[in-house]
Amino acid sequence: MLTGTADADLLADRLPAPTIAAWGTDAFEMRQVTVLQMIVELRRSAREALLPPGLHPTDPPALSVQAWRVGESAVGPFTFAHTRLSCRSGVRARGLTTAAFVDSPAAAVLLREQFGFPCQPADIRLDAHYDGCDLAVTVDGRAVLVVAGLDPDPLGADDVQYTATLNLAHTPNGLRLVQVESHHDAASVERVSGRIVAFDADAWGDDRLDPYHVVTTTLAHDRSLTVPAVRFVCRADVNAYEGTEPIR
Repeated sequence: MLTGTADADLLADRLPAPTIAAWGTDAFEMRQVTVLQMIVELRRSAREALLPPGLHPTDPPALSVQAWRVGESAVGPFTFAHTRLSCRSGVRARGLTTAAFVDSPAAAVLLREQFGFPCQPADIRLDAHYDGCDLAVTVDGRAVLVVAGLDPDPLGADDVQYTATLNLAHTPNGLRLVQVESHHDAASVERVSGRIVAFDADAWGDDRLDPYHVVTTTLAHDRSLTVPAVRFVCRADVNAYEGTEPIR
């Protein structure tokens, strides 16, 4: 079985890993949410090397690019983008966050302190059109990600599945992989022909991230997107069978 080889402490320093001071008990509900998800194959140099020993890489390695444009929430409207390295925790499909950006300070605080997303500030635009979609993430005037999608093809509302996210964070349990789930109530979902126009690998976590083949791109319009309170964390240095800890 393939196992990650990255040192968790070094990964935490590079992010840098956020701190969750206390476990929250409330779900975070967002409404009128547009969700773009692109799955891209990676070169093999990013397979084991960017995952800690507690996680297992997929073969072929893949990166999930996901963006949310939120119309309503407790912290107001915002747009959020993050990348996740495809992996498994035990037998369960997961995605380890390599970087995250958000355009709202209030949303950044909530996502960081309640769910462990390593949020950084950016200008983010996610636009949906009748003939496609566009995503641009800009940091200090420099485009670190540009994605374009064309030719939408309708899918069923339940045809897209989103795997749970793992965020490396300092928590009341210690340095842990924080499991973040998302529940989507989709009004419509489309498959689009997506392509990456620009991608700054270092900004998204490591210069070995080399997305070269787009597998699938989808655009969903959700009535609501709910992130429940965290229920489980995992140690990063041992496998999920040994290191999973319930927190409630």
